[in-house]
Amino acid sequence: MPILYNGSTREFHLHTQKVSYIFSILENNQLGHLYYGKKLRHRESFERLFHIGESPNTACVNEGDLVFSLDLIKQEYPAYGTTDFREPAYQVLQESGSRITNFIYQDHQIYEGKKKLEGLPATYVERENEATTLEISLVDEKTGMEIKLLYTVFEELNAIARSARFINHGQLEVNLTRALSASIDLPGSDFEMVQLSGSWARERHVKNRKLVPGIQSIASTRGTSSAQQNPFLALKRPNTAEHQGEVYGFSLVYSGNFLAQVEVDHYDVSRLMIGINPFDFNWLLKSGESFQAPEVVMVYSDEGLNGMSQVYHRLYRTRLARGKWRDRERPVLINNWEATYFNFNDQKILELAKASKELGVELFVLDDGWFGKRDDDTTSLGDWSVDRRKLPNGITQLAEDINALGLEFGLWFEPEMVSKASELYKAHPDWVIRVPDRQMSHGRNQFVLDFSRQEVVDFIYDLMSEVLRDAPISYVKWDMNRYMTEIGSLELPANRQREVAHRYILGVYSLYERLTSEFPDVLFESCAGGGSRFDPGLLHYAPQGWTSDDTDAVERLKIQYGSSMVYPISSMGAHVSAVPNHQVGRVTSLETRANVAYFGAFGYELDVMMMTEEEKEEVKAQIAFYKANHSLIQKGQFYRIESPFAGDGNITSWIVVSDDQTEAIFGYYQVLARPNPGFTRVFFEGLNPDFEYAIDGIADTFYGDELMSAGLQLDRCREKTHPADFSSVVYKLKRI
Repeated sequence: MPILYNGSTREFHLHTQKVSYIFSILENNQLGHLYYGKKLRHRESFERLFHIGESPNTACVNEGDLVFSLDLIKQEYPAYGTTDFREPAYQVLQESGSRITNFIYQDHQIYEGKKKLEGLPATYVERENEATTLEISLVDEKTGMEIKLLYTVFEELNAIARSARFINHGQLEVNLTRALSASIDLPGSDFEMVQLSGSWARERHVKNRKLVPGIQSIASTRGTSSAQQNPFLALKRPNTAEHQGEVYGFSLVYSGNFLAQVEVDHYDVSRLMIGINPFDFNWLLKSGESFQAPEVVMVYSDEGLNGMSQVYHRLYRTRLARGKWRDRERPVLINNWEATYFNFNDQKILELAKASKELGVELFVLDDGWFGKRDDDTTSLGDWSVDRRKLPNGITQLAEDINALGLEFGLWFEPEMVSKASELYKAHPDWVIRVPDRQMSHGRNQFVLDFSRQEVVDFIYDLMSEVLRDAPISYVKWDMNRYMTEIGSLELPANRQREVAHRYILGVYSLYERLTSEFPDVLFESCAGGGSRFDPGLLHYAPQGWTSDDTDAVERLKIQYGSSMVYPISSMGAHVSAVPNHQVGRVTSLETRANVAYFGAFGYELDVMMMTEEEKEEVKAQIAFYKANHSLIQKGQFYRIESPFAGDGNITSWIVVSDDQTEAIFGYYQVLARPNPGFTRVFFEGLNPDFEYAIDGIADTFYGDELMSAGLQLDRCREKTHPADFSSVVYKLKRI
């Protein structure tokens, strides 16, 4: 069993094939943490792992006992105000004004499988024996409240999922002012904190910083997980690299405001916690009500950052993403946005679609501008009916015409937003997130619909479902281009206003759930001004996301490399766009643009009518290559090799390898050419050392051990290395 309980010592031992996680019930019946790391053999007692030192200058739990202090004990889900002076995992404000609680162990159960989390995305199982769950009940007798701590062990996948649920069994109302999903106290502070930070058009760059005494954190208060910070944090040892060393990863399955922080105390214990951001958060729990915190997925690896990432990749690709499109090969698409922006009609769209089909494209996506009177970004959001000026025969006829060309048809929506210049806003000005008697600030000339209100979600569902029922639509791009400001709901009472941001996200999830359930054949792609809500929560509903609005090949090296720290490449929308690039103005070769985009959900964002015949032939070859290797790219093991965040960032390389190690695709990228650079040798990862491989374009054959340990000298194939700025090479390897 992957979850064992030592009754005499009251210890829980959770273990996967490679990892152990051990905690116990303390003498005061709270939970203490003992160990998290490389797998240990099970023992009848782990008491030797428990340590408490006497301190002359702290508070102790029991009068007369000068030793037992929570200030000195590593804990599992720490409380506020009872001798622990570090930040707690939760806080409960009671009607008396007290914030002091005493949640103690009541009982536990261990069962095969995993329950769904109410209203929230989470990992899941398809067979009960895939995972085992521990459910612990903690009770505070004074308030009548209960906390259920859930731990699910994916034994073969080497991951542990955690969450917490608060239930008010008492007669009085309480307020949750803090309800984080997980906390863990790790011995020592010799760690570097790894985070994914950035902004619009440069999302999820890898940042490292050494832990110091005090609190270091990342967070979002923007109403989304955000482009600025991703809901992920890792702690790695200073010598940990991509393929060796210890690292602990924590990924929050949530799309709203979050906090991930590490507090290093006066004894160098590192307390990591993650969950909904307590800033501007409160949740009123009436008698009989409950609150479910989002799930956290924890991954420990002693095989470096890449070892951690591969656990996340496999788990998230197969047991977080869902539905028909989880395992099915995704179509090669083309999006009309950069070709036309708002300026199009049905004839122009059909011409683009026909030209795209001739190149091998499988899906044509009509982006913004098809609805209302949408000639620019100042109008019509919320009016999801076709603009007959541009498309006189409607969406249904256009979709059927594109289907007749042999292409699938996709459509863009931004369902969470409204323009003031819209029929929706005229009818329901109270349906936006706002505060009475305060100015409403705008973003991109638009406002956020109040998805904390059920009637708003229902209204948008009715509009979208009508379009999806009437037309043969196989793909939806779901955009979201606006952070929240002046957060408030005109419907909720005053004592629930700090619930709006979370209720909004629950509304988004409920709309996704209804639409994906009713239209299971539709491929949904999440987008938020590019990558402003690229997170595990939305991956549960949309198996791929628009990674970034920045489609420049050079910038995408960092964006896709950083994203792969947690997210499988099958989830990353990666397209070839026009040059000069519309975000940075850079001119890169068509070859390099494709060589980067291959490692994702592949597509195009350009005007094929403007391409030369030579370029069209090159695109045909690119699409043929991607289709031939689609399954390998989507389902293979991804290895990062050379990082664009290391040194001067001039070189990036990575490889995707089939599970049976018989095939691989290797990508190598150079930003700037160097004069007289010498001899470049590249090293591969993930191959079978005993297999002999042929490499397309190279006459010799190589054993896996040679390619991984001795490497391949690039000048053996000089004609493919292009000694120039923004150059790249992709090699296909196949076992002989």
